[in-house]
Amino acid sequence: MKQSLRKDLREGKSLTGTLLTLPSPEVAEILAKSGFDWLFIDMEHSAISLQTAQTIIQAASTQSYCVIRCPSNDEAWINRCLDTGADGIIIPQVKTQKEAEYAAHFAKYAPLGGRSVGISRAHGYGMDFNEYMERANEDTALIIQCEHIEAIDNLPSILDVKGIDCVFVGPYDLSASMNKTGQLKDPEVVNAIERISKMASESNMPLGIFGTAPEFVKAYKQKGFNLLTVNADILMLSRSAKDVLQDIND
Repeated sequence: MKQSLRKDLREGKSLTGTLLTLPSPEVAEILAKSGFDWLFIDMEHSAISLQTAQTIIQAASTQSYCVIRCPSNDEAWINRCLDTGADGIIIPQVKTQKEAEYAAHFAKYAPLGGRSVGISRAHGYGMDFNEYMERANEDTALIIQCEHIEAIDNLPSILDVKGIDCVFVGPYDLSASMNKTGQLKDPEVVNAIERISKMASESNMPLGIFGTAPEFVKAYKQKGFNLLTVNADILMLSRSAKDVLQDIND
């Protein structure tokens, strides 16, 4: 039974999700009903609009936690994404302590931060305003992405920032920042991820990671990563279609 994503992360629960890039509530609902613990709604690299993201949450949130990756680390986007009623947000490309502090400040209401107060779906369109305001700081998760070699160098100070609930490794952008794009098995890339893992573990910080291959993600699950993202809607659709065609043509 769902409690809150933030609490599940703090309790070290293993949560398996997948990446959503198609602006389709129906696809999201199917994936939620398939048993994914959470859905990674990508507004950084897809055609998903804020309105569609909210509709996806309305379709899938009874089954799965729904988390929006904001287009950028921006106060307005943080406000608008959380106001959809998302269980949490992911902030891409956090490289410094200052950037982490910015995200943490605007992801929390006073007295913990400076999140702007509005009336939205998260507040039950006003009907649940008081209830949401009482639990929002406690229940909504702030996840920052560590996906650049600069972020690894600054990670000790980033981990000191209060309000961060999980560090999520973006292995593809990380490898690109090392001039090894997509070379996830390269020893230097593997070592960089191990550095993140070690520092996060020492700070008791939950860890997440994305991978297109189940075996890649499973390996990090066994290493203690608990917010897992495997595959993506478009990849599962294309692979399934190819498998069906191959079966019938064989």
